[in-house]
Amino acid sequence: MPSSLTEQQVYEWLKDVVDPEVPVLTIMDLGIVRQVSVSGQGADTAVKVMITPTYSGCPAMDVIAIGIRMALVSHGIRNIIIEPQLSPAWTTDWMTEEGKVKLKAYGIAPPNRKAFQALGLFEEDKVSCPRCGSGDTELVSQFGPTSCKALYKCLSCKEPFEHFKCH
Repeated sequence: MPSSLTEQQVYEWLKDVVDPEVPVLTIMDLGIVRQVSVSGQGADTAVKVMITPTYSGCPAMDVIAIGIRMALVSHGIRNIIIEPQLSPAWTTDWMTEEGKVKLKAYGIAPPNRKAFQALGLFEEDKVSCPRCGSGDTELVSQFGPTSCKALYKCLSCKEPFEHFKCH
C-alpha cells in the first residue's frame, strides 16, 4: 500500500473492476462510482467508495461490491466501506464514451440518446445494429436478459442483438 494513498490512485484501481453482467465494461465505464474518499495513513488508511446501481435492486451490485473490495485488498487496503448512493438515480448519461464503444464492439447497441430526451407516447428508440450498422431494426422485447437491456433484431443482417436501454 502506498504510504500516502490518494483518491486518484483508488479510481485507477477501480478501472480494473468489471461489471459481472457485461464483462467488457468496467464500473468506471458505467459511471456507477460516484465518489471515493481516503482517510488516515499507513495501517489506518480507510477507503470509502460510493456506488449507484444502474437499477434499484440490481442483483449485480453485491458482486460489484465484492470486486471493489478485492481490488482494494489486493493493494493492501483493509478498512473498506462500500456505500450505495441511490439519489440521484443512475442514468446512461454517466456512461463513458469509451464504454459505449466497448458495448458496440461487444455486440450490444449502446444508449443512443440522452436520458432527458424523452420519447413520445408511442415512439420507440431508433437503434442501429451493432453488427452491420443498419438502422432497419425492430424491437422484439422491452426486457432482455437483464433489466437494463432490451432485445432487438436487425432486419438487414437478420441477427438478434441487445440494446442497453437509455434511462
